[in-house]
Formats: sequence, structure tokens, C-alpha cells
Amino acid sequence: MPLTSIISLLQFTTILPLGRTRDFGEFARRSWLYPLAGYVVGGIAASAVFFIGQPLIAAAIALGLLFLLTGCNHLDGLMDLGDGLMAHGDREKRVNALTDRQIGTGGLALAISVCLISFSSLAAAPCLPCALIIAEVGGKFSMAFLSRFGIPFHEGLHSSIQSQSRPWFPVLAAILCIPLVLLPVAPLSLAAAAVMMVACPTALLLISRRLFGGVNGDVVGASNEITRALVLAALCLA
Repeated sequence: MPLTSIISLLQFTTILPLGRTRDFGEFARRSWLYPLAGYVVGGIAASAVFFIGQPLIAAAIALGLLFLLTGCNHLDGLMDLGDGLMAHGDREKRVNALTDRQIGTGGLALAISVCLISFSSLAAAPCLPCALIIAEVGGKFSMAFLSRFGIPFHEGLHSSIQSQSRPWFPVLAAILCIPLVLLPVAPLSLAAAAVMMVACPTALLLISRRLFGGVNGDVVGASNEITRALVLAALCLA
């Protein structure tokens, strides 16, 4: 059922208390629902900082709330990706660095860089609550994109989602992003954000295929963080 799928999605992507644990398969069969989690997480964070007039404080609190609501799971994937990107050697060594639970300097450097872009872009955003929602929905769209096109290099959560994804899922995920046009944001900024929503996961897909031989859950989670940061930057610069 759709409601069960949405609850399963939110239990998978957030720490929100939503009662008994739903079957993960309910969401895996409908991974195009990812953007809905963006509306929920971004909406909660936007509501929490709506009345904070100091943009630096609002940006810091908003970013902290995003990490809190998602349990830092996507941030963990970002740091794992950083280790994999910075590893020296052949593909096997890079995959080992990507999947190793220890965090190295590559992961720390990438996380700091992405967080700085996110924070500074939020602080500079003309409409911080709007930027939060757009960026979080965009990040979740990138996860839906990779859940379809990211061929897994090993068995895991990502492989179970990808195996049930269908060619039309990214289209459905994109349709869920259409309500963003109702926000008071300039059309040019929205267009720039839309480009980043597709360009970021596409770049990650190509890089991951070359360096790791495919995609795993860490790459998908990292895509959320990187896409969110670059969407925020695009909203400020466009």
C-alpha cells in the first residue's frame, strides 16, 4: 500500500518515530518515492528556522537538523566515498577504502568541503527555508536516480533497491519535484537547481563506474549530500 511504502521510506531515511517497523520491501519496490522524504526532512528543518532572522545562525541550525533527522547516514556515506576517492592503487583497494568502516583523511576532507558549501550557501540564500526544501528534495531525487541507474558492485541494501527499480522510476521521482515551482524562487534559480539534481548523480555514476566498478549504498548516500550542497550553491549563484 502507498502509505505503508511512504512510512517505510521515512523509516529508512530518517530517525522519525513512526511506530512499528514496516517491511523495507514496501519502499524498495517504490524507490521513486524518495523526494517525499526530502519534503518531510526539508520541511521540518525549514519550519524550525523560519523565524530566525540571523542567517548564519539559521544556516548552522538548519544543517544540524538535517544531519539529526537523517541520523547522519548520508553523511557517513559521503565520508566513505571520500576515502574511496582518495585511496591509491587498483580498483580493489579503492573499494576496500570505500567499504571500510574506518574514516580517513579523504573522507574528513570531503565532508568538511561539502558542509562548508552547504552552510555558506544556506547563509547567503535569499529565502533560506525555500532553499532548504528545494535542496533536500533535490538530494533525494539524486538517490532515486542512482537507485535506477547505479549498477551495484556487490550485494547489499542498494542492490536490493536497484533490482526492483524500473525505467520509469526517475520520471515519477521528477514529477514529485514539480511542486517546488510553487515556492517563491526565481525561475532561473529553479532551473539551475534542476540541472544540479541530474548533473550531480550523473557525475557520481560515471566516477563510481570507473573507480569502483559500480555503485553501493555509500555512493547513493553521498549523492544526497553532494547534490544538496550544489543545489544550494546554484540557488545562490543563478
